[in-house]
Amino acid sequence: MQTKCKIKLTKLYSIIDNFAVQKKTVMKQILLLMASFIVLGCSTGNNGGKQFTLDGVWTLRQMDNPAGGTKTFEETKETLLRLYEGDSVFHQCWMTRAETGLTIRPIEDVQVSVVDKGHGDYIYLEDDDPHPLTVQDDSTIIIQQNGVLYTWHHDEDIANEWTAEIREIVAAELLKGQGERQSYMLSRKERQQANVIHGLIFSTISIVILLLFIARIAIDYRKEKRRLQLQLQQIQEVQQERPQVVKKAIESVETAYFASDEYQVLQRRIATGEILKDEDWLSIESQIKKVYPGFSSQLRNLYAMSELEYQVCLLIKLRVAPSDMAVVLARDASTISTVRSRLYKKVFDRKGGAREWDEFILSIGA
Repeated sequence: MQTKCKIKLTKLYSIIDNFAVQKKTVMKQILLLMASFIVLGCSTGNNGGKQFTLDGVWTLRQMDNPAGGTKTFEETKETLLRLYEGDSVFHQCWMTRAETGLTIRPIEDVQVSVVDKGHGDYIYLEDDDPHPLTVQDDSTIIIQQNGVLYTWHHDEDIANEWTAEIREIVAAELLKGQGERQSYMLSRKERQQANVIHGLIFSTISIVILLLFIARIAIDYRKEKRRLQLQLQQIQEVQQERPQVVKKAIESVETAYFASDEYQVLQRRIATGEILKDEDWLSIESQIKKVYPGFSSQLRNLYAMSELEYQVCLLIKLRVAPSDMAVVLARDASTISTVRSRLYKKVFDRKGGAREWDEFILSIGA
């Protein structure tokens, strides 16, 4: 591939030089740029495919002796298994496969490295001892050792199911040092049972956490409900214990405010359908505090209201009609009604209409 590219580039450069004698230098630079792209394509052409790696599980399927004779290893009979960790080391075991799982007997750990020669041929170094390695396809390789051809098959099923267990078993056996290696049965049934147990444990923990979370929500809800009941009780006590003189004074202040120019200007703006701005709401809140000093604080302590809910309550206190509320707040009339009914339900924990909420708002704050 590289030789062909060199030949083509030599011809191309020759054409460019001949062309430059007759044409401007700019054209020559353009053609040289094109040649550079071709060089880039040639240099990366051999690396465009998927890079081969030994990483994973390989099982020995066949041995071909040049002196004659071929030995085939069936899946259900004992064969060699290698678990490669990248291209640097492999764990080797004897393995027998059955429907119920695997039986393995660890042998050794071996240091390896792979040198790419190109065209699917590699030098395979096993403990620094070089051997030819040929990649037939993604699932089959052939390693030549002492003249014998060993055909290995990439086994994704074993890799996906048993890699962790094989690695742990080999590591534990090799720590024991020299001696007879023990065989281990990797049972698929035990794996399934373990998965079921783990699933039950996970489900149980999840349910316990969920129940604790629900219990916490219930406790917080009861606390909030109790706090709200106390707050409502305090408001009612204030209303009931208020002296007659104070009630008359409040009524006098209200009458004076609703007759004031300040209030009339606000009403005219509302009547014209003008949408109120942030500074308008600050002014409204300031006016209400003058007439009803405790209104805003009592309202805020009752419930963590949204801005829309709070603004609706301010307008209720100013005796603004629901239809006018919808206009200045740029909402549908049904939305304004829903907000009032929802507030009553959240505060009193029982169903109630928008009118009942209006009555409650008009009764507090002085």
